[in-house]
Amino acid sequence: MQHAPAARPSPTPVRRLPPGTTTRPLPAGATASHHAATGPLLAADHPRPGTADHPPRGTTDHPLLAAALAAVLALTASACVGGGRGTEGPVGPVPPTAQSPAVLPSAELPPVLTRGQARAALVGADDLGEAWEPTRGAATWRDELLKATAERPDCRRLLDVLYTEELFGTGAATAPRATAALDDVDGGAQLHYRVTSYRAADLDRTLAWLGTLPDTCGRFEARDAHGTTRDVRVADLALPQAGDDRRGLRVTVGDPAPDGGEDTRTETGADTRTDTETDTGGGVLTVDLVAVRVGDDAISLTNGTLGTPADDATRTSVEVGADRLTEARRQGRAQV
Repeated sequence: MQHAPAARPSPTPVRRLPPGTTTRPLPAGATASHHAATGPLLAADHPRPGTADHPPRGTTDHPLLAAALAAVLALTASACVGGGRGTEGPVGPVPPTAQSPAVLPSAELPPVLTRGQARAALVGADDLGEAWEPTRGAATWRDELLKATAERPDCRRLLDVLYTEELFGTGAATAPRATAALDDVDGGAQLHYRVTSYRAADLDRTLAWLGTLPDTCGRFEARDAHGTTRDVRVADLALPQAGDDRRGLRVTVGDPAPDGGEDTRTETGADTRTDTETDTGGGVLTVDLVAVRVGDDAISLTNGTLGTPADDATRTSVEVGADRLTEARRQGRAQV
């Protein structure tokens, strides 16, 4: 007696992905919460064991996943061979790294001249004539006539500059790179000369300030520590064309002029002179204050005497000094 063949279970239909879809649909019975927790790839590629769809351990039916797993294993093995957390240096040449900002030169200040280059830009006694020689000491009129103050801030600052000769500031960044001091043994004049390196914009601000002083401090009173008042006059001083920019002042300091004294100013060739009643007195100090910028370096000088300074000494110092400073800059700059 033939038996009818046993009914075979119908094969599970294969679920196909819609065109353009890379993620497999969830197997029957999977919940949305499980899908959200494990991600679409894990939920689709790991059906429960014991079913016909579960592949043998160590194999996969997804070529992209197999490639990704192989890449992860290769990277893991490389990290283990290299020393784990990288406590040891890499083998082979190391490419240069960027220098730490802490050791880079400051971007705020430009490179400055070396001491030797700055000294080469100084003027000497041989440049000014036979009457000049290296100084024997500070002139006494500096304390007697320049150590004073004034009410107006700009005028007070001018007196401080004439006394200290720190035209561009008193900080370490504006300290002069080289200085020279010369005496005129015949006329009693004293010339102090400095070379300073600083930002060109700041040097120009100082030169611009000097240019305002004939208007803001054309005439004012200065008072010393003993209460003695002095009459101070400030006028422009014409200079030869030298450097990138320049400014000159002629300042006279004397006893207060009597009431009604006349103030006459006349142009005399290379300079502007202030003729006052106090000019005939014996204690009138006249000081030329000059600054010349060459790039981000500058020369500053004072040429003072109890009388009228020799114009050629001031002009020669400006011309010779600017040429030497230009040549020193051409020879090269030193990084600091």
